[in-house]
Amino acid sequence: MQTISFEEITETKLCIVKEIVDSNKSYNLLENGRETRSLEELKEEFLNSSTESVFIKYGSHYIGVIDYLDKNPKDGFPWLGLLMIQKEYQGKGIAKQAYKFYEKTLQHKGISAIRLGVLIGNERAKTFWESLGFVYLETKPYKENREVACYEKVITNQQKN
Repeated sequence: MQTISFEEITETKLCIVKEIVDSNKSYNLLENGRETRSLEELKEEFLNSSTESVFIKYGSHYIGVIDYLDKNPKDGFPWLGLLMIQKEYQGKGIAKQAYKFYEKTLQHKGISAIRLGVLIGNERAKTFWESLGFVYLETKPYKENREVACYEKVITNQQKN
């Protein structure tokens, strides 16, 4: 089994981000109303000072991205903004491995809970996050008349879900 690691996203590797994101056409349609994203949009989303953005590497292959906020100023919790796996690597348990790796980094920092939002209509993501122990909190407005279901997971220093 290959190992999961993270690597910071840089402007020179933004074309790799585009390959990963554009392989997820149904998600892009749900979030942005288009199947693909421009490099400028991706630069704004993944190369900003507000969030941390990293590649998910599976062995030496770039197969996904994670975008997160260490501490949301509105509620004090870390928020996972996006965990996306390239289409051809989906369904192999890699997203779960990547999330577990991310959760361990939070545990090492002494973090006790994490939050995330799931776009209403993204049933696959809803099922995935609930399977990892996330519990629904509330529904909130999202950009352009959309809504997200907010979830939270209490994490401990033990290696569970």
